[in-house]
Amino acid sequence: MRHRRKGRILGRNPNHQRALLRNLVIGLLMTERDADGESNAPAVPGRIITTIDKAKEVRPLVEKCVTLARKAQKHLAAAAALASPADRNTSTWKQWRESDQWQQWNKAISPALALRRRALQLIGNKEAVSILFNVIGPRFEDRDGGYTRILRLSKPRLGDAGTRVILEFVGKNGRKRSKAVKPTVVDDSEE
Repeated sequence: MRHRRKGRILGRNPNHQRALLRNLVIGLLMTERDADGESNAPAVPGRIITTIDKAKEVRPLVEKCVTLARKAQKHLAAAAALASPADRNTSTWKQWRESDQWQQWNKAISPALALRRRALQLIGNKEAVSILFNVIGPRFEDRDGGYTRILRLSKPRLGDAGTRVILEFVGKNGRKRSKAVKPTVVDDSEE
């Protein structure tokens, strides 16, 4: 019986498994960054190629992180309405900082900050968390789940013939279906 044996071992000890999953999440999120002019820029943003077992293991972690970023969006919008338009450490900003409006802003931003810290705890990379909350969170604000898809590739991995897959965010690289053009019927009987 396999009671309490959830998950795949992936041929690694538990610490190595966690590090592998974190690195896969970071790799997927970092493909979304603005990489203009970089030599190692991703061919398609929001997409990585890995094995099927790794993709199936990392998918719940990616979904959880995107859900955290999605939940923070409403708090960030509420805080943006209360934020000071002045630059930091100016006299106008200092007056705002001492006012009651700062207290309201602080209460509005604190849930978003807690969610960001939770994501940082899960992922462990500040740049990836920044991309998650600034780019990916607003994109999936209206979607309740299913942020990623796994697509099998036809060619196996060289060396061990492992099944390779594409793990990508949905929506941006979505498939566009076009309807076939209906042929027009020519009526020859009227001639």
